[in-house]
Amino acid sequence: MFILKNSSNISQIARLRSPKFRQTGSNCILSFWYYNYGQSVGAAELQLLVDGLKQPTVLWRTYYNEGSQWLKAVIQLGRLPHPFQFSLDKISLGFYEGVSAIDDIRFESCALPPPALSCEGPNHFWCRDSKACIDSLLVCDLVDDCGDGSDEDSCNPDLQCNFENGLCNWEQDVEDDFDWIRIRGPTPTVNTGPLKDHTTGTARGHYLYLESSEPRQFRDKAVLLSPLFNPSGNGTCVFRFHYHMFGKEVYKLSVFQRTVSNTRGWLLWYKFGNQENRWIRQTLFISSSKPFQILVKGTVGDGFTGDIGLDDMSFLGCTLYNGSLPTIPTTTSGTSVPATLPMNNCTEKEFVCRASGHCIQMIQKCDFRPDCSDKSDESGCVMEVCDFEDKDLCGWQQPALEQMSGNYSIHITNTFKWQLGRGANLYPEQEQHCPLTDHTTCTEEGWYLFADSSNGEFGHTADIATPVISLTGPRCKIIFWNHMNGSTIGSLEVLCKSSNSTSKLWTQSGSQGPQWNRAEVFLGIRSNFQVIFRAKRGVSYMGDVAVDDITFEDCSPLLISDKPCTSEEFMCANKYCIPKNNLCDFVNDCADNSDESPNI
Repeated sequence: MFILKNSSNISQIARLRSPKFRQTGSNCILSFWYYNYGQSVGAAELQLLVDGLKQPTVLWRTYYNEGSQWLKAVIQLGRLPHPFQFSLDKISLGFYEGVSAIDDIRFESCALPPPALSCEGPNHFWCRDSKACIDSLLVCDLVDDCGDGSDEDSCNPDLQCNFENGLCNWEQDVEDDFDWIRIRGPTPTVNTGPLKDHTTGTARGHYLYLESSEPRQFRDKAVLLSPLFNPSGNGTCVFRFHYHMFGKEVYKLSVFQRTVSNTRGWLLWYKFGNQENRWIRQTLFISSSKPFQILVKGTVGDGFTGDIGLDDMSFLGCTLYNGSLPTIPTTTSGTSVPATLPMNNCTEKEFVCRASGHCIQMIQKCDFRPDCSDKSDESGCVMEVCDFEDKDLCGWQQPALEQMSGNYSIHITNTFKWQLGRGANLYPEQEQHCPLTDHTTCTEEGWYLFADSSNGEFGHTADIATPVISLTGPRCKIIFWNHMNGSTIGSLEVLCKSSNSTSKLWTQSGSQGPQWNRAEVFLGIRSNFQVIFRAKRGVSYMGDVAVDDITFEDCSPLLISDKPCTSEEFMCANKYCIPKNNLCDFVNDCADNSDESPNI
């Protein structure tokens, strides 16, 4: 069936009506193929018309030219107990020609369950009038699976909520960032969120949704709290709910269980990313030896097409608890006592070796050469080689983050920052833009350093820096491995910061593929400086920057030897000895450029 638009009249409407249908089963799906091509071909929508309801329910829409191709539409109808029909409306503009067509209309799994001669066993329920045999987990779940309503008879209303008359006995958390919204019909933003509820399958029914548009920010959280429940046996309490996660920038929905009121509890289940335009049923089996509560947490994605819906939440085999959950006291950590220095005669411009009290020049601290017998002059410095195993940062610091954490009014949880990670801790969807294995061990258990782009916003930067390095030698260079994979990778820079300036030594931006890549940055002779890795966040969370196996190579400064230079060495003007192979190689090996003099 097609419409050929070749008239100049504006806003013509073509309407195609289906025959009437009496009812559908709870798993009913409608699919068809459509074609919508032309510069001003206009919009089309499929409406559900239910007997007794004046307001039509929009099931599907296309807004614009979608190219010269056939596309498939899949629409979840679910249980519709009353007679209904469909109306396919096509609105065409009057400026250019366009073609719209529909083909291969199919209904799947739309029949009610057939009657059964017997229905034995604890895991089955025999419907009263239809005599269908259904799974016992479908009983009292706010869905008429039997077709006669008998599976929803005699249910405890305190254990289920379809949000038609409010939140029931669920509550909004007061310690989250914002609240779930009760609504009916489509959400305010196109191409995200449900068009209808799950209970009635029409625009008349209510559901909860999480609004991802402004003023909401990435990773804002909305938490819904269940009533309290008595301890349950091994999986005898079952939580059922339906969720809707449709939109390019949908982020995450999580379910937690807690037995202490001032904690988040532990994760039972989560779903991440776009799950298409459909309501999805989820069943969770809950065990607890203590009274408990369920938390449903929605997290905002990186844009306004990230709405999440909730509907038809029910419990089976659970009993309500009349008391309250205990709290755990919060304690403050103690302060550390600074170590006392040994007896010494050092000046303020000298460093005191911790074991011996020996004095060395301050320029010898953090120069990649231990001058104290106990190597204390190199403690508190960046390590020469760092693989981040054993969750060790090797002296690398995030000064801005540490400054923020000192101010308790600032929440740093959602700050774009560097942190340790490993493949074993990733969500399944994170593998597309974060390393699954580290570079050191090539396993999921190995650790690396990464800037987590699921925090922050576009253009935010995260710096991690060395402590001040006193002095380096002429051939000093930093070697590291980087991983930059994902559709919205930002950039990685290596900077050198001294007291009065910061210079860029190396930069790389955009996706570099799903592998670790080696990088080498020449430092040479420098004094009193810091090396900084700066990650810049891309437009979304689909692009983490990671580094591993950072090595400072040949960075210890030159030593003036008491012995004369050998025949294989060259004596610099400042009395340093360097290999003759290093002469005239465009590198200031002597630190005074005498090895690069044209008079050699």
